[in-house]
Amino acid sequence: MSQMNTGAGPGQQPAAGRPGQMTAVMRAMAQVSGPKVLRIGVVQAGRVVEERIIKQRTSVTIGPSEKAMFVVPVPSLPAQFRLFELTGGDYYLNFVDSMTGRVALATGISDLVALRGQAKRVGNAYQVKLTEEARGKIVVGEITFLFQFVAPPPVQPRPQLPLAVKGGLASQIDWNLTILAAFSFMIHFGVIGAMYSDWMDPVVNDDAAIQGLIDLAKAVPPPPIEEKKAEEKAVEKKAPEKKVEEAPKAAAAQAGAGKKTPISDKQAQAMAKEAQSIGMSLLAAFGGGSAVAGALNRGEIPPVDLSGAAASGAAVHAGANDLKLGTSGAPIAGGKGGGLGTLVASSGATGNAGAGSEAQKVAGPKADVSTAPASTFGGAVEGLEQTIAKLRTGFRSCYNKGLAQDPGMSGAVTVAIKISGNGEVESASPESNSGLSDDVVNCILRKVKNANFSPPAGGSTTVKIPIKFLQQK
Repeated sequence: MSQMNTGAGPGQQPAAGRPGQMTAVMRAMAQVSGPKVLRIGVVQAGRVVEERIIKQRTSVTIGPSEKAMFVVPVPSLPAQFRLFELTGGDYYLNFVDSMTGRVALATGISDLVALRGQAKRVGNAYQVKLTEEARGKIVVGEITFLFQFVAPPPVQPRPQLPLAVKGGLASQIDWNLTILAAFSFMIHFGVIGAMYSDWMDPVVNDDAAIQGLIDLAKAVPPPPIEEKKAEEKAVEKKAPEKKVEEAPKAAAAQAGAGKKTPISDKQAQAMAKEAQSIGMSLLAAFGGGSAVAGALNRGEIPPVDLSGAAASGAAVHAGANDLKLGTSGAPIAGGKGGGLGTLVASSGATGNAGAGSEAQKVAGPKADVSTAPASTFGGAVEGLEQTIAKLRTGFRSCYNKGLAQDPGMSGAVTVAIKISGNGEVESASPESNSGLSDDVVNCILRKVKNANFSPPAGGSTTVKIPIKFLQQK
């Protein structure tokens, strides 16, 4: 029994710094002191739905607002009505005419209707001071508030980890086993490293090895010298002698070829007559009919018999011949008279004028493209109009291709494009089209999809571009 009694006996002082276990627990608990706090219970449909202790001694608000401490769906109340108001360290009860209930004060239990006469009027509400012994109930619509003052609850100590957990990882390690394992790894890896390293290799003298290579290269014998045969040497000696003898002959031949022999006039006339006779014999060799007709049958000239005109010594005149030549020597169109100047003048002037007028009529229509200011739905795009202006050339080429198929085509289209955050075109579609073919619209969409815009502010955006196509007059 003497060992179990750790406290001090009668007339003895307790040991300093060694309190009992119960005394240590009591000292660890914080002693609660100070004014009492409100304890409020919420009753709805005869059941307690909420109970709360206001530990911080602050004002208690009720009302339809979600910011109120107790949300009460009563439209007649303000958004946050102070039911219990803390003023100067004391609580005051505020109530209005629509509230009912009973309150127990130091003077006794009183009804709210009876308290209106002795309560202080604050605006539309009545105010009554509460003491720490006060309690009661307040009915607001279908909700009843029960209240009383209680001692504040003790402060809960902070949760602490067990001592086994506080020890950490170092207290759980078996150091003897760890040291043995570390030495074992060091020995094994040291042996393997020594096997694969060059520590045990003999030292090589690089200078001696290089000198040995040089001596080996010097000891290599030179290649054998091939001796020419006696016959080859004899042939080489004879070859220059033959070249020396043939050189004067070749020079004489070149000199004879360079000289021109003069031809006399008689020889030239004889050669011309001979060539003429050869040509006539070739014409006669074609066979059948006139020699001239036979020669013309082989050419591109129409087959007209000129034998009679060639045989006649007179000049060419108008007559019943195939060419219908006039006295002036010019051909007559359609058997009519007139000279070559008339024909050239009439054909040249008329032909030139006609060709020029036809060329002006055939010239195709020209395109005129205009764009209205673009509409942006989202983040702004820097340099948007400058980028659209660069696309007009592509729009004009699309319209020109359409005019080649339909010269009377004109109209307008509004293109809606979606620009991603990096400035690339995600999609492009025609929002409206009037008068333009599908080929022209598809061509415009391809030009827009290949364009690069500046990154929009704040992410992707949508831009609408109105484009109008007309023909230049």
